[in-house]
Amino acid sequence: MISIDQIKKLREETGVSPVEIKKALSEANGNIEKAKEILRIWGKKIATKKSERETSQGIIDFYIHPNLKTGVLLDIRCESDFVAKSADFKNLAHEICLQIAALRPLFVSSNEISEEFLDGEKKIYQEQLKDSGKPENIAQQIVEGKINKYKESVCLLSQAWIKDDSKTINNLIEDVVSKVGENIEVKKFARYEI
Repeated sequence: MISIDQIKKLREETGVSPVEIKKALSEANGNIEKAKEILRIWGKKIATKKSERETSQGIIDFYIHPNLKTGVLLDIRCESDFVAKSADFKNLAHEICLQIAALRPLFVSSNEISEEFLDGEKKIYQEQLKDSGKPENIAQQIVEGKINKYKESVCLLSQAWIKDDSKTINNLIEDVVSKVGENIEVKKFARYEI
């Protein structure tokens, strides 16, 4: 039996509609943790469906570190002005600004990285493994693994969130997409440091 207290608790934690929460709790047989996971999965499905929709509204957010030596400008978009003015969207923008200030990403996503840029990294990793005595195919797999790890570290969307390393920034955006029901896209950012 699903109680109103369970629905209220999940509503406060997730911001998802009570109808969806009730469905998730029913599917999870009243287990709140399983229901959260189900809601997250449904949120990813919603985010995937909405990712093709145009993002013509949004905000420019900023963050200046208290030492006044680091600053971030962020262009983040959504579908409607209503969502752009919402607390969830503004909070997401702020969290992403903090992420950029802390972890210094170079790109929004991996598809922005040029092959020339990656070739330079590959050469460095190949040089490091040149005298390791490892077979060529193993060395190549190590280089590919290092390249993939490097991409994760320099791309904002694939970075682990500084406040919860079990989520990436992309997961954080998907969570907000499932709450607000609109596509959200980080267009670009700039990070300044003295």
